[in-house]
Amino acid sequence: MKNRFTRTAVLPLALLIYLAVLAWISRGRFYSGEYLYYFGVIGGSLVIIVLLYLVLRKRDRLRSRQEEELYGTYDD
Repeated sequence: MKNRFTRTAVLPLALLIYLAVLAWISRGRFYSGEYLYYFGVIGGSLVIIVLLYLVLRKRDRLRSRQEEELYGTYDD
């Protein structure tokens, strides 16, 4: 059975939780009328987290493909 929670998924998930906490803490900027700054930081962070997830997923796939070439699979 394959592990569902790999580092590929856990790290971006932890960063999303961290971003949610920081958004809650900095809600004072939102209430003071700095909408562009507030949503700009959140949006920029979300873009970086999504890109990080995609890069980690690609790296995992490349690594597993290299391991299959090196060691073979159970299907052989």
